[in-house]
Amino acid sequence: MQLTESHRQYWRKNLNITAILLVIWFVVTYVVSYFARDLSFSFFGWPFSFWMAAQGSLIIYVVIIGFYARYMNKLDIEHGVQETEE
Repeated sequence: MQLTESHRQYWRKNLNITAILLVIWFVVTYVVSYFARDLSFSFFGWPFSFWMAAQGSLIIYVVIIGFYARYMNKLDIEHGVQETEE
């Protein structure tokens, strides 16, 4: 199957957003937890390191998933590959 320029653009954008979101996930998961003891300021009345471990990282994961879903829906429509309702 021959790929069109539209297919190449679609996959290039898809891979770029996936890479960016994976970098954000990595930073939230590993970098913030690695420096948790150095992040010793109060955030919503709790130590920031505790808050990130208990709530913050989970909220960021949900935001990443929501952003990716919305972005890919728009990208699918832009390139004409959206799912159709039957």
